[in-house]
Order: sequence, then C-alpha cells, then structure tokens
Amino acid sequence: MEVALRPVHDSDLPVFFRQMNDPESLRMAAFAPKDPADRDAFDAHWKRIRASPDVQRTILADGDVVGSTAVYGEPGEREVTYWIDRAYWGKGIATAALRDLLAEVPERPLHARVAADNTGSRRVLEKCGFRVTGQARGFANARGEEIDELVLKLGS
Repeated sequence: MEVALRPVHDSDLPVFFRQMNDPESLRMAAFAPKDPADRDAFDAHWKRIRASPDVQRTILADGDVVGSTAVYGEPGEREVTYWIDRAYWGKGIATAALRDLLAEVPERPLHARVAADNTGSRRVLEKCGFRVTGQARGFANARGEEIDELVLKLGS
C-alpha cells in the first residue's frame, strides 16, 4: 500500500468529519472535541488551523483519503497528532505517515500525548523514535472521565 501526504483540501473535510465520528475511534483516541458531531464547531476548528502556520496534511493510502496528521503548537512545545480511519488500522499507515511528516518537519524536540491504554498509537510513536518521558491525567471527552495518558518526546 502506497502512503503519501499532501496539503488538506476542502474536499477532505467531510471525510475527516465522518472519521472523527466513529465511536470506537473516539474511544481509543479519548481526547476529542466535546461534541464531535457538532459540524459547525468542526468547520470552525479546521478554518482556524488551516489559517495557522502549523503543518496539516491529509494522509492518502493508494490515493484514498484515510486520515490526517499535523504538527502544531508553540516552538519548543510543538506536538504531533494523527487520525487514521479505523478501517485502515493495523496496516502500517500511521507509522508511514508519521515518518513522512517527521521528515517534512525537521525541528526538534517534538512532543506527543496518547491515552495510556492506546497501545497501537503508542507503538506508532515509538517506531518513529518517540520515547515516553512522563505520565499525566487528563479529561477525555470521548470517555467522559479523567484518564491516564503518556507524554512522549522526539529529540532533545
């Protein structure tokens, strides 16, 4: 399967919205918008981040839109994020996409956060060189409760 990144197009947004409303994906990601079904909030969020200097990319697998990835935040505290359509989990797409994003954005350090029980996402981050540097607790909208999360870092 060929994985590629490209800038986000307007036509990607309905696909991202559908992907972010999959109940199992939301539970696994844990840290999601308060109301992922609020299309107006979703559109406002994407309008804001697309106008920012942050790096946002659409993830393609064999030409199909299968998710998104980004680097965002203040210098020295920038974080990576990614979302893969559940139908494509376990195929190495997240790892390939994150590696491509890290090659495109050479600044370090970069940070990541993951629900402590999301072993798949933790594995993706570690395959790309991130290391666990701490633990935290945060309110997970998708689970309606505070949960344990891992804090990871790439670079010094």
